[in-house]
Amino acid sequence: MAALALGLAAATAGCAQGTGDDDTADFSGDEQLTGELSVMGFGLGDEIAQVRHDLAVEALDGPDVSLSEGELDVQAFLSAVASGNPPDLVVATRDQIGTFASRGAVVPIDDCLEAEQVDTGVFDKEALSQVTFDGAVYGLPEFDTVQIAMANGDLLADAGLSMADVDGSDWDAMAAASQALTRSEGGKLSVIGVDSKLPEFLPLWARANGADLLSADGRTAQLDDPRVLEALEFALGIYDEQGGFATVKTYRDSADFFGAGNQFATGVLGAMPMETWYVNVLNESSPDAPLAFGPVKDRQGEPLAYATGSAWAIPSGAENPQAACRYAATMTATDSWVAAAQERADARAESGQVFTGILTANTEADQRIRTELVDPQDAPAPWDAAIDASYTASEHTFTLPANPADAAFETAWQDAVNRVLNGQQEPRAALEQAQQEAQQALDEAWAAWDEGEGASQR
Repeated sequence: MAALALGLAAATAGCAQGTGDDDTADFSGDEQLTGELSVMGFGLGDEIAQVRHDLAVEALDGPDVSLSEGELDVQAFLSAVASGNPPDLVVATRDQIGTFASRGAVVPIDDCLEAEQVDTGVFDKEALSQVTFDGAVYGLPEFDTVQIAMANGDLLADAGLSMADVDGSDWDAMAAASQALTRSEGGKLSVIGVDSKLPEFLPLWARANGADLLSADGRTAQLDDPRVLEALEFALGIYDEQGGFATVKTYRDSADFFGAGNQFATGVLGAMPMETWYVNVLNESSPDAPLAFGPVKDRQGEPLAYATGSAWAIPSGAENPQAACRYAATMTATDSWVAAAQERADARAESGQVFTGILTANTEADQRIRTELVDPQDAPAPWDAAIDASYTASEHTFTLPANPADAAFETAWQDAVNRVLNGQQEPRAALEQAQQEAQQALDEAWAAWDEGEGASQR
């Protein structure tokens, strides 16, 4: 990706087809939209996508829309932009937007938002900040992915525990709860007490301990913060008390995660933080499992969630940026989300399943969906608790700031955690190495932006 991005920077140094002299797309025209609209990284996998897509096509009223399904292939995308043949619109993860923007792969869309009268105030501020790079907006946030605490209620009750013991608010209590819940038979792990979900949830544990991995301006790595070290050692200790990460992971991976034989249904996992989409998996695969839910909390007892998600962005050189803008604006509009949620709620009701809502980066849409479509009376325990926890989490989120070295920064801290989990390095040494690697990547990427492409765009 780095090599392709460097090549891309040179390839997009001049004015690309479909862009203005400053490498930003022209969204000012109000004539009838025509031509074609090619979209990369998005497919019609469910009713939430289909309903919004239909509304977006209707809003275009002209252009033919072609979709390239599946997650965005970053190398294919960057190559397409560098060759001057990009798609008109892409769906990327929000943590990719800063790098794409810094390399000239996507264009700022402030004029697009004005042309389509998009009220950015309806978007979650954390999600919007993650697609805002150097003061300009480069993406329209879509879904919001957050975590809640999930547990097997029967295992908790048998051990004399509650959700308060495993929600992260008291690390000593959580470590003790993990020990109380853990079971072994014949020297082999039979019940995982608590799964702290390393490496991916290090940002969550660090923030719960009052630390951020990256400074608010996205320029300074903070991986060597003592509070990050303490968070890593805590989450690592959860595994060590159960025989080590390898033991837990091997047993965890043997479960039917998406089916009726999942860890909670079979009673082989006490508790873990997990993304809210897993609530629907559990509701469909094991609705009668003894589940318990609650928000993840920081060490002060406040709800907390590490928000990630996707965003719509318009590539540099897109041939039909106006159509791309209107399509993306419609896909993320409040009315579109509510219409899609209505379709899912109706489908759930017809199948006898609970509609637990959907979480988007549009806070106005989330509020309407919750008040208009999520009926607490139709959500018996424990699903009512799952709904409450999910919406609570969505109101207490944090993100990592947009920066031009997103991939390298994430690789640095994840590799550090993996070295620790694999027994290759002690936590302090791993984080110190990651700090050097991450800061070097940030310094080089920001320098390139400040001295080159960024200066020209400003």
